[in-house]
Amino acid sequence: MSSNLKLRKASGVKKDEFYTQLSDIENELKHYQKHFRGKTVLCNCDDPRISNFFRYFALNFEKLKLKKLITTCYKSQQMDLFSQNDSEKAIYLEYVGDKNNNKLPDLNDIGVFHLKSDGDFRSEECIKILKQSDIVCTNPPFSLFREYVAQLMKYKKKYIIIGHQIAITYKPIFKLLKENKIWLGYGFRGGATHFMTNYKDEAVAGNHKDGMVRVSGVNWFTNLDIDKRHEDLILYRKYNEKEFPKYDHYDAINVNKTKDIPLDYKKPMGVPITFLDKYNPKQFEIIDGLNRYSMLDGPTDDTRGKYLSQVNNKKLFTRIVIKHKGC
Repeated sequence: MSSNLKLRKASGVKKDEFYTQLSDIENELKHYQKHFRGKTVLCNCDDPRISNFFRYFALNFEKLKLKKLITTCYKSQQMDLFSQNDSEKAIYLEYVGDKNNNKLPDLNDIGVFHLKSDGDFRSEECIKILKQSDIVCTNPPFSLFREYVAQLMKYKKKYIIIGHQIAITYKPIFKLLKENKIWLGYGFRGGATHFMTNYKDEAVAGNHKDGMVRVSGVNWFTNLDIDKRHEDLILYRKYNEKEFPKYDHYDAINVNKTKDIPLDYKKPMGVPITFLDKYNPKQFEIIDGLNRYSMLDGPTDDTRGKYLSQVNNKKLFTRIVIKHKGC
């Protein structure tokens, strides 16, 4: 079973609590440092025992010039990072910086408080904490990604979060991508990483070693401006009908590789989902997404029973339909 299939199975049984490595957090967040000055950061899907998001922001609190760091934890998590007792209640942590000038977050510097509810990010108590924050940064449960992003958008929060590439195909997420309300961050090397996990069963057992599981197709999602979003994709190929055939049931040509996007074709083109990693909204316009049906419209009377990302009777992987800007 591939790691992606294992991930889907894990999501199906709600065993998708994957904890991010500190090195991955450091590699991504170094590109956002200008955004953190004077801000309250919330990590609202984090177990303080092993949360590297909390660790990163606590260790870099002064460097980033943060105002406050808050981390919320779901119920029944042990508090052995800060005490020797298990907790049957949800907790949240607050850190407002180093108090004894040793440049390290000590136990006495960190406030540990019990929540009345279970610590679910959807609870009224946690929403109240969310409202106090400026930037949310965490690895939310993949099975709740749609709901999680919807909440962030509802309360107009800035965020840097991890999700699976599959989320791009969800209608509400794709709509946000199309409207330039969410975009991909710098990403994981090779589009894959190892997450820490406590699960030992087959649902997440792929490439399992020393408490780690390798998952491919993961992305950082954000609505904070980053430099890569303004870099033009350099193109060199020219259009010819033989190399770029049209889809059988959709009026657009197929482009198999992002680097092969023809620079002189002014009509809709279907490109691989990995194009979004190179997407510059000043260079291209996103029109739609194709798999079996349109990712925006779903099945319609005209498309029902057809496979939209199909060329010469061959079904292709998901495609993003784009046009050169201004065409």
